[in-house]
Amino acid sequence: MGAESRRGQGPSTDGGAVVDVVLPALNERDAIGWVIERLPSGYRPVVVDNGSDDGSGELAASLGAVVVPESRRGFGAACFAGLEACASEIVCFMDCDGSLDPRDLPSVADPVGEGRADLVLGARPPSAGSWPIHARVANRYLARRVDRRFGWSLSDLGPMRAARREALLDLGLLDRRSGWPLEMVLRAGDAGWRVVEVPVPYYARRGRSKVTGTVRGTARAVRDMRAQLRSLS
Repeated sequence: MGAESRRGQGPSTDGGAVVDVVLPALNERDAIGWVIERLPSGYRPVVVDNGSDDGSGELAASLGAVVVPESRRGFGAACFAGLEACASEIVCFMDCDGSLDPRDLPSVADPVGEGRADLVLGARPPSAGSWPIHARVANRYLARRVDRRFGWSLSDLGPMRAARREALLDLGLLDRRSGWPLEMVLRAGDAGWRVVEVPVPYYARRGRSKVTGTVRGTARAVRDMRAQLRSLS
């Protein structure tokens, strides 16, 4: 079900090289076309189909994306499969639900390409209806815990982020569920990375969140995050 991207050429942040963008997808057909079509020139969509039954993968392939199937459910599993499939030096990650605008990717990737940071996180100032209050509070709590350990000034551990592919692989990330984003930041801090954030707009997603949109998903995310937080003790 893979396909070569029609966005394989064009300028980017890294000397003209393509920047791969990992897009985990589980039944995101309503948003995936909007996301892919708004990718800047030089950014190639790598859609990881995490078991969709709504044709998300087929639609992505028809729009020129590289599509990677990942049958093991989990946000981390999808992100890791996408990371392995990427070929670019710099890799971006972002949600594929319409809550983030791909046109903001250069602001996240540029500091990495220019050597000013090792990991850049997109900090989300929430707009009306975009971010459930319980998810916002939990995310701020996690950011503060991370700040205290590493002396940073993060306000968000958002899903839009960028780093160099080989360096990410060298971190040895193990979580394959909801703890993946936090584990990446913690391991980056332990490795002495320069971690910064830049503001990116955040919008109401299309469809219900697989994590914060259900009781089961929220409970699983809490368990996964707690497992990662134990390393802060």
